[in-house]
Amino acid sequence: MSSQGKGEAASPLDLVVIGGGINGVGVARDAAGRGMSVLLCEKDDLGQGTSSRSGKYIHGGLRYLEYYEFRLVREALIEREVLLEAGPHIMWPMRLVLPHSPEQRPAWLVRLGLFLYDHLGGRKRLPATRALDLHEVPEGVPLKDVYKKAFEYADCWVDDARLVVLNAVDARDKGAEILTRTECLSARREGKLWRVTLRNEEGERIVFARGLVNAAGPWVEKVLGNVAGVNTKRRVRLVKGSHVIMKRWWKGDHGYVLQNTDKRLLFINPYQDDLALVGTTDIPFEGRAEDVAISDGEVAYLMAVLNRYFKKQFAAEDVLTSYSGVRPLYDDDSEKGASAVTRDYTFELDGGEGRAPILSAFGGKITTFRRLSEHALEKLKPFYPEMKPAWTAKAHLPGGDMPNADFDAWLKGFKAHHPWLPDGLARHYARLYGTRAEAILSDAEAVADLGRHFGGDLYEREVRFLIEEEWAETADDILVRRTKQGLFLTPEQKTALASWLERRPAPRPAVTA
Repeated sequence: MSSQGKGEAASPLDLVVIGGGINGVGVARDAAGRGMSVLLCEKDDLGQGTSSRSGKYIHGGLRYLEYYEFRLVREALIEREVLLEAGPHIMWPMRLVLPHSPEQRPAWLVRLGLFLYDHLGGRKRLPATRALDLHEVPEGVPLKDVYKKAFEYADCWVDDARLVVLNAVDARDKGAEILTRTECLSARREGKLWRVTLRNEEGERIVFARGLVNAAGPWVEKVLGNVAGVNTKRRVRLVKGSHVIMKRWWKGDHGYVLQNTDKRLLFINPYQDDLALVGTTDIPFEGRAEDVAISDGEVAYLMAVLNRYFKKQFAAEDVLTSYSGVRPLYDDDSEKGASAVTRDYTFELDGGEGRAPILSAFGGKITTFRRLSEHALEKLKPFYPEMKPAWTAKAHLPGGDMPNADFDAWLKGFKAHHPWLPDGLARHYARLYGTRAEAILSDAEAVADLGRHFGGDLYEREVRFLIEEEWAETADDILVRRTKQGLFLTPEQKTALASWLERRPAPRPAVTA
């Protein structure tokens, strides 16, 4: 494979990946691990768009069975097991209670769907579905008495933003160059190569590459047409999904799945100890994906579903905060509503016959990012005959190298090795960084050794680690995406962190050659 280049005179790169969401970092990681020279550019922070604003599930998509998307569900269920092995620190099983609402779906249909869900994907680590009498089990306590029975099944929780970052870390460790806050201004074919112009606050840089991957998500069409000058008939349908965060009102580590009258499923999950994450909506979206925000109508929609099922009644005032994302779903020209549009992915390959390739990814979901990445490189293999075989199916994500993927057993040993760490702080480091937490703690022997306390579980050592190792530059990078500690800091503490960062700017690679 050609060596990685840093200027016009350098050897051409094998691949430039445009987009630092989950699909982009997944492709970069996979390609770098196959011996390819890779550069990834992201115009904002890693995962700043859709990939940090998901429902935070690794799941098969139970309701997709109604639309006969058996291949997608099976692939997603298989991936659920693969990813649980790869990153047990950022992913774990979650029990979900689905109260039966006969006016939405008959019990036999729900049972059939859950039977398929249990058996389509070769379930190994997750428990099987079971029926519940809601009047006899603790899970029924917060629900209205009219709901008598439920089905309990399991899916997986994931810290979506950390999933993105860890893929980028692995890509970098395997030789890829990761450039955040770096826009791809243009890409034009010159001979058998792409001439790619990049820009960030340090200036412009030109690189040459044998191929491009367009993983820009909601901006995939813009990159194809405006950046690469390639015409396409494929389109994405932008769908807004919004979530709200509230105080938790039930006991237990389980979540709930509620059937709404419009046939959508609403997920209510424990979040960050004593909070609840409620979502999502599905609304066609027009406009700039950067401007997406929850509407009053969406909040009212979510509250109405909660109030239909739970004894405790809710209003907009109970919402602590919210986030919204734009899902770039592949437009199959159907008349389906937003909820029924496929979550499957497809590719468009432009190139061949001496023309350098550009592969664009349309659609997809966070659960299947690894398979999407593998499929992308399979599509590109004719252009890279020296490409090494697929490898990610058996590989750990950074920090996930725990014996038997047993997080609880590893955590016990981690706490024993650092007995001075408060329990909550130990779990914080363990969940976010896994075995990499040792690099943060280093020679620390007391909490005072962690440096300045910014509030919550956030200390100076972790902030410096995020700056030096995970491309963090701003307070939002750290508080919203890397750690979620923004949920626990006061406005004054957030301002203090921002001021500290301004005085100690994050080191970053210059774009100029």
